[in-house]
Amino acid sequence: MVSIQQQLEPAPAHISAPVPSTITAHQGIDLVMGRTSLPAVGDLPLLRGPRKGDTRTVVIVFGQGQEKIVAVFAEVLGKSYRVKNGFRDVSSNDRDLVVGISATQAKTDIAGRDRTSIVAINVHCTNMGMPPDAYLSAQCDYEFLYTEAPFFRRDLSRFISHTLGQLNHHEILMAKPRTYIISTTFPDVHAALPNIDILTVGADAIEIRVDLLKEPLGDGTYAPIPSLSFVGEQVMLLRQRTELPIMFTTRCRAENGLFPMDNPDLYYEYLYRAIQWGVEYIDVEIWLPERIRRKLYEQRGSSRIMSAFHDFSGTFKWPSARAEATFRESARFADIIRMIAITNDHNENFELEYFRSKIKAEYPDAPPLSAVNMGERGQFSRALNRMFTPITHPLLPIIAAPGQLSAAEINQALSLLGQLPRKNIYGINTPSSRISTPQAPFYGKCFNELGLPHHFSVVERPLKDFASVEAWCNQKNFGGAYLYPAVPFQHLISNSAFFASINNGTGPILSDSVKLIGMVDTIVVQSKASFSASSAPSSAPSSPGHHQNSDSLGSIASSQSGLSPTTVMVFENAAWKGILSTLTRDFAPSAYSGRAGVVLASNPDDAASSLLALKALMVSKIYTVGFKASPAVARDFNLEPFNSLESMQKARTNGANNANHDASPFVVVSALAPEKSNLVGMLVRVFGSRGSSTSRKVFLDLADGSFPRKGDPKLIAEQCGFAAYGAEDVMAFTTVETLRLLVGQNVPYSFVRLASERPMF
Repeated sequence: MVSIQQQLEPAPAHISAPVPSTITAHQGIDLVMGRTSLPAVGDLPLLRGPRKGDTRTVVIVFGQGQEKIVAVFAEVLGKSYRVKNGFRDVSSNDRDLVVGISATQAKTDIAGRDRTSIVAINVHCTNMGMPPDAYLSAQCDYEFLYTEAPFFRRDLSRFISHTLGQLNHHEILMAKPRTYIISTTFPDVHAALPNIDILTVGADAIEIRVDLLKEPLGDGTYAPIPSLSFVGEQVMLLRQRTELPIMFTTRCRAENGLFPMDNPDLYYEYLYRAIQWGVEYIDVEIWLPERIRRKLYEQRGSSRIMSAFHDFSGTFKWPSARAEATFRESARFADIIRMIAITNDHNENFELEYFRSKIKAEYPDAPPLSAVNMGERGQFSRALNRMFTPITHPLLPIIAAPGQLSAAEINQALSLLGQLPRKNIYGINTPSSRISTPQAPFYGKCFNELGLPHHFSVVERPLKDFASVEAWCNQKNFGGAYLYPAVPFQHLISNSAFFASINNGTGPILSDSVKLIGMVDTIVVQSKASFSASSAPSSAPSSPGHHQNSDSLGSIASSQSGLSPTTVMVFENAAWKGILSTLTRDFAPSAYSGRAGVVLASNPDDAASSLLALKALMVSKIYTVGFKASPAVARDFNLEPFNSLESMQKARTNGANNANHDASPFVVVSALAPEKSNLVGMLVRVFGSRGSSTSRKVFLDLADGSFPRKGDPKLIAEQCGFAAYGAEDVMAFTTVETLRLLVGQNVPYSFVRLASERPMF
């Protein structure tokens, strides 16, 4: 039997051992080549993203004829399922299952269920009519509304990952240097959907203004207050069409909204239902009674509370005792504090900045503050605010508050103020990868849409020439770069005295991901004054070559005098997050936790990002095909090589025994080149035979689709029952992450696919 290793002709190199600590990159080479000790992989913060979350038994309450939704929930969570006759039949033996109970049977004993061991989710198909059963809505912990045709599985995955606490986008947003939130001021979300991809460019979250919604009645008029039934469908529609976190707002009349103020309990009813719907952010106005604010805060689950204060009187003063008292009261029941006031004088913007710095110094452990002044005179404060700055867009029917600016207008203002200087940013390719980077021209489009002053160029470096990269990085106005394909950081350091000399001679700072896998695909630069480890981006240089914009090395070199000594350079890796996002689009992280995976690659460098993504998803064992890892990496990532088809068959048949279900590979990732498609297809068939398992498996093909190939592994995988994804999905998610690292701005995945002429929907 010819071994799989012989068929793939693997490169002799090994995956570099991770760097054990935040050390200088050139010192790290010795440790990478022959380390002696290393912290556990899970000790690094980057791998604390996906979590086990809520481990209670998930019980799905389904309507008549909707039993099949239970199987979908189970598949998304990576579990088996059973249908039972009532909550009384759910026991500790069902802990690793998803249990389904019909709505009729659930009504009889849901109130008496053990809430410490059961999380109940009322699932309702809107095609069956609205509203859902009011009693079940109130009794269940959460409620999932969905459409049967079309059915958005990614919506279900997002909902369950959030409500069970397996993914937390809030921590990621809080680490960003700036965040923006856009408000949909449409009376009906349907009106926003055609342009939602463009509307949300630059936004980190999207606000649904419930008080501005207009629910049509049969007589041609509108309901004075939109019903929960109507609002629920609106939230469902919005979540189906955007991956952005949603903020749920019921703005009262006194604060420039339309919600009545005569019944505070009405606010609780709507805001708590938003928590049940899995909305990520809940806007709770500070004028509401303490009992309501406290109760919402205690019941928020994985949602986050924004305590909101708006003053339109014109008498509010930031230096006053009232302002500080308002902040302290807001902080009691909040994860974020929003304070907004109308301004009469430009100097009040400076008073706000003093208040902001005072709060930060005197209340270092308080929730983050988002504070701006309204009106034209207050627009300056919107440019200076860094936390969830409210933004608008020209395509919106009205602005949500006086003086709101778009993301592009804020960036343009920051540029004029000298806070956002023009930088040269590069996409660094090799000749062989030139046609395989469809995202390259997209960066220029994004910069224009975001109003960024930066200049973007695509350049080429010779495949084996790493020293030439410094020509692009060693510029005064260098703003960062992406590298495609990724490069081992040791190669950059060992071939360049420049990289070893930056950051005051300590070398580039390595992100956690680069420490672990040694591969750099993004180089980020920041000023030392603004640098923080949690939000630092990364950037990479390249040699002279093809340009998207007509520059030459000589013209750039003549106008630059070298990278500023006040600049911090960070080596980053974005690809692993692109893979992670792809794998969790339709599956919750728990689907991978404790399972086995397979990674196919011709060399260890190609496999590195995939290995890290699987480790972040808590995959317990990773079988490798076509490459050999160093003993240290094999131990830390729990790798086991496949040396023959017999060894593969043995691993596959592990799943034939239900008691050993998790030992059979659940996810297969191929980083093999297109010309090896036939081999990939053969291996997919091997692992596609499910035995007695009913769990749908996952296949990810990282081969560049722009090159000719023999056979389509994705098609074969789908025929074998896999959920199959391709390089275009990973490339889009990686582009989102790369932009976040390079310019600190969010560009939604859906917009990336739209601009690449591959619409998401």
